[in-house]
Amino acid sequence: MTTTLVLGGTRSGKSRYAQTLLPEQSGVTFIAPGPVPSGDDPEWAARVQRHRRDRPDGWATVESADVVRTILYARGPVLLDCLGAWVTSLIDDAQLWDDHTAALDLVDQRAAELAALWSQAPYDSVAVTNEVGMSLVPTTPAGRLFTDALGRVNVTISRVSDQVHLVVAGRLVNLTDAPPIPVPGG
Repeated sequence: MTTTLVLGGTRSGKSRYAQTLLPEQSGVTFIAPGPVPSGDDPEWAARVQRHRRDRPDGWATVESADVVRTILYARGPVLLDCLGAWVTSLIDDAQLWDDHTAALDLVDQRAAELAALWSQAPYDSVAVTNEVGMSLVPTTPAGRLFTDALGRVNVTISRVSDQVHLVVAGRLVNLTDAPPIPVPGG
């Protein structure tokens, strides 16, 4: 089976592209690990609704930040969209936005658990994530924490993925054969 990481910026087309990697497969489990919309953020609710409508019929949707357990219980291909929402949920649920070190420790631990499972995926599996390393350094502590955490998760999952694709401005760049950079201390 093949594991694929699809990276890209906001509105780059990464989610649409990721869905094409599992086009005709029935029994796909779509994992949406982000926060469930509440009434106080209508724009977020509209985004979530649009994503729900865009999913193929026959795909099961699981809205949960318990990504590892959801993948373990899947009985077919998996599409995880997206790792950025997962990181946000992990830090939110643990209420660690003000503790950079504890938040990164938690995210690193959960990313290692996901990577161990991802490297042994019994079904075609696709993860979508935001590429955070191509923009300005955020001006808030929470923004820097998110960027640091997601950047680390992306590196971790990239290292164990069979394929890595980058979507930029609606164009696909295949990074699969690009050599990984050395890990500090590794």
